[in-house]
Amino acid sequence: MSAYLIADIKVTNDGWVPEYAASVHEFVHKHGGKYLSRSGNVKTLEGQPLETSLIAILQFPTAQHAMAFVNDPGYAPFMMARQRGSESRFQLIDDTDLAGTLSYLPKG
Repeated sequence: MSAYLIADIKVTNDGWVPEYAASVHEFVHKHGGKYLSRSGNVKTLEGQPLETSLIAILQFPTAQHAMAFVNDPGYAPFMMARQRGSESRFQLIDDTDLAGTLSYLPKG
């Protein structure tokens, strides 16, 4: 079952961004993932806007693959740099439909 990592990031010190952006995709790919989006073009359509600088959406074959990426020792220095220079929220969701009414998604 596919899993999606949603990274919601408010950059507070952008010194980490160039190396992170140039390098982290290698760890994502190593664990079977791919970026669906990595954008700073964030527009709030409903509700109060969050102080988000960028959102990345990554797809992995399974939740275990996503967790392997997050826990990869090689990724750790990049994660620490991101955490020092941002307020970050990483969320993991699967590809299920909670209501169970969409035929193209497994019932959640």
